[in-house]
Amino acid sequence: MRSKKFILLVLFIVLLLAQTPFAYRRYKLRRLSTAIQQLNTQRPQQQSPGFTEYKGVVHVHSFLGGHSAGTFSEIISAAQASQLNFVIMTEHTEKDFDTAQMTLQGVHGGVLFINGNEASAENGDRLLVLPGEVSLVAYPEEFKTWNTPRINGVEVYNVFTNARRINPVVAFFDVLWSQRSYPELIFALYLQRPDESLKKWDQALARGRLTATGGNDAHANIGVSLKDSSGKTLLGIQLDPYTTSFRLVRLHVLIEEGKTLDASNLMDAVKAGHCFIGFDFLGDPSGFVFEGVNSLEHTIQGGEISLQPDTRLQVRSPVSGRIVIFKDGQILVAQSGASVELPLIERGVYRVEVYLPQLGLTAPWIISNPVYVR
Repeated sequence: MRSKKFILLVLFIVLLLAQTPFAYRRYKLRRLSTAIQQLNTQRPQQQSPGFTEYKGVVHVHSFLGGHSAGTFSEIISAAQASQLNFVIMTEHTEKDFDTAQMTLQGVHGGVLFINGNEASAENGDRLLVLPGEVSLVAYPEEFKTWNTPRINGVEVYNVFTNARRINPVVAFFDVLWSQRSYPELIFALYLQRPDESLKKWDQALARGRLTATGGNDAHANIGVSLKDSSGKTLLGIQLDPYTTSFRLVRLHVLIEEGKTLDASNLMDAVKAGHCFIGFDFLGDPSGFVFEGVNSLEHTIQGGEISLQPDTRLQVRSPVSGRIVIFKDGQILVAQSGASVELPLIERGVYRVEVYLPQLGLTAPWIISNPVYVR
């Protein structure tokens, strides 16, 4: 009997010690939460002159097309709770009915919904097919036919792709310790720069213009639940509700002042690359500015500018961080601060990533679209 008690005591101590790393990770999330709150209080009010900024999410699924049981009401409520201006739906296709026409579209609860599909080709390539003849490469690390002329953009970051790299055992205990207090910030423990996707995008930019977007890939289908015979949930835990997914990564779109936020103007701006990716759960990136200027021209990200003796790039971050400017896929400048002004002497494709080293993270906070210097 004593030996059994001793064994149980040892097992209890081992289990207790095994939880120590997760308790420490929860402590790190508390410190991260405090640091983010402090950052958000430092933000000035700014935006690209002549444009209004709208924030929303791309790559969202409902019960249509399988893979999810999420309802329209849940999606609308989550979009409102997250204070989104727009949601771009990308329903899986079905053989016998048009899921894009059946999904949310138009304004619901004060949020603009765009109806689209996630379509798969025979070779496995997947595209997000949206109104306005906009097609975005989904899962670029697996995409094969980059030479097709119908591509307008690339989903350079995808939440699901990042999540696939997570150790499920580690994630389980992180959720037990931290999900109630820090449902979004848990993801900061796993957030990674999408190196391969960004490399594929940079290579594609050498052949033509392509808009970068971030994908929430929101399904609200991960969790454990106990249901009765009618399907009613009696007990359960939802790991990826829409309210959490919608706060991780967002697309910030710039639309010319005087134009309303509607499907046509939104898709025109996305197609033109007048937008940037923000990991909003790390701090509000609204007001980020990246533009090209000279005495004759002014352009924001997604636009072109001619190389003149006084052509320069201007970057303004909402808060001080590490600003990295890329030229044709290679790092050109990496500088700490809230702004950078860079005189240009060469034509090329220039883009920006902003990091927040003060948060102790190595993944980017902002990924811009390019300024094309011709």
